[in-house]
Amino acid sequence: MTQRQLRLGAFIMATGHHIAAWRHPGAQADAGVNLQHYIALAQTAERGLFDQVFVADSPGVQNHGNDESLSRQGRLSYFEPVTLWSALAAVTKHIGFVATASTTYEDPYLLARKFASLDHISGGRAAWNVVTTSADNVFGNFGQEAHPDPAVRYERATEFVDVVKGLWDSFDDDALIRDKASGVYLDPAKLHTLNHVGKHFRVKGPLNLERPPQGYPVIVQAGSSEDGKELAAATAEAIFTAWTSLAEAQAFYGDVKGRLAKYGRRPDELLVLPGISPVIGRTEEEAQAKWAELQALIHPAVGLATLAPFWPAEDLARWDLDAPPPYIPTPPKGINSRAHVVLELARREKFTVRQLYEYLAGARGHWVVVGTPQTIADRMQEWFENGAADGFNVMPPVLPQSLDEFVDLVVPELQRRGLFRTAYEGTTLRENLGLQRPPSRYAQAARKAA
Repeated sequence: MTQRQLRLGAFIMATGHHIAAWRHPGAQADAGVNLQHYIALAQTAERGLFDQVFVADSPGVQNHGNDESLSRQGRLSYFEPVTLWSALAAVTKHIGFVATASTTYEDPYLLARKFASLDHISGGRAAWNVVTTSADNVFGNFGQEAHPDPAVRYERATEFVDVVKGLWDSFDDDALIRDKASGVYLDPAKLHTLNHVGKHFRVKGPLNLERPPQGYPVIVQAGSSEDGKELAAATAEAIFTAWTSLAEAQAFYGDVKGRLAKYGRRPDELLVLPGISPVIGRTEEEAQAKWAELQALIHPAVGLATLAPFWPAEDLARWDLDAPPPYIPTPPKGINSRAHVVLELARREKFTVRQLYEYLAGARGHWVVVGTPQTIADRMQEWFENGAADGFNVMPPVLPQSLDEFVDLVVPELQRRGLFRTAYEGTTLRENLGLQRPPSRYAQAARKAA
């Protein structure tokens, strides 16, 4: 058997994941709308043999603070991801593309068509990050006064994913004959009308696009709440998650993998990919100096804005920055998984307000590791070999600088240890992730009937 190897994604946040990254000399300040910047990042990640690149996305402006903090944000203007990935597919050959789209605020037919198109355009390198959306800055953009209840959002999401997969199965893999001599283009018996009627959706079909090269674009999920874990166990092939300690990551890994059997799935059919934000120096001193340089760029108003979602309705400007938070609240409804990580971190580390927002400034509650390439590789190997991760979503703090450093310094160290590939294994994202191509539901039904 071949040795189990790490899966790596590059989680791209325009100028970088650090909240003040746009101010750093190594950042591209207009990154969110700079196509050449994204082309360079995708090609760097491909040079580093990453499985995929990913951008988080939300259909709304993110602002948890006041005008002072808003004026200092560097993440207010950025591309819609499927459009962006379609452009980048033309200038890459191997790297996969993960795009976020909401089951609460999108339409299943349009989404199915959009992601099937991306899979064809990229030659089988598309993935859909399924989100239910909880940010307060979104619902008003769609004529709503509030989000649906979280349980309703996840119920809708489960039906939504099933509808989308059914639409992707509209054409059998061999439905399109395209025989010029006979004049026959399609075998009508191999085109299927979905006729879905459910609690949340009525969708007739069929989709007006043949089956994607991967069968289905890879399904990714990014929630770690109870509902999120259940949705991932039922539908996802990779799950992005955030933890700051090995014990927490191990508990989550065991929990979500343990849910798969009731859905008839094996543990290797779901990849668990925690986020890691590496601050890399050739020496420990250099790494710490880089981290200190970034932290010095944080304006207190921006730092406090990162805490606002976890202390709703609180005037954080009145707090003493160099004292612990006055109290640790119960996680707010709707963002329980991330709030759990942040609030548990505050309890465990006994951070002051400033220390807490400085930690969150690095990667919003994901795992920040500061050190040499060997230190970074050590920590990744520990999680990978001890039931905490199948790979990682690498979250460079400053872009493009930090991604270049990871590819040039950490990837060779992982390869020396036999933990990471030295060449791509396949041509599609599924093949490179070690995931099977799913058969059509209609082909499965025909086999069972035969």
